[in-house]
Amino acid sequence: MAEEEAPVLAALADITAVSLERSTLNARELMLARIAALAAVDAPAGSYLLNAGTAMDVGITLEDVQGILIAVAPIVGTPRIVAAAGNLASALGFALAMAEEELEAEAEG
Repeated sequence: MAEEEAPVLAALADITAVSLERSTLNARELMLARIAALAAVDAPAGSYLLNAGTAMDVGITLEDVQGILIAVAPIVGTPRIVAAAGNLASALGFALAMAEEELEAEAEG
């Protein structure tokens, strides 16, 4: 068996793929539910980052995310929503920094 370069990320990708295959929700609904769940469990920024690409691919907007946080706020509470907003901002900042680095590398090469 060949060793994977990032076995934890590969396992997470596999779990996500099975979730997508077995869910009766369409991809957009599934990602909305995942974002709500991330807020509910006080997920770290990395968890939001792992879901950001797929969320964008299925058309989730910033307004959608804000709506989700507002919708779950009465259930999960203010501390979780504040943490979710901060973790989302951190994830977006990291993603932007990575995109800038890629653009700079392409411009240099």
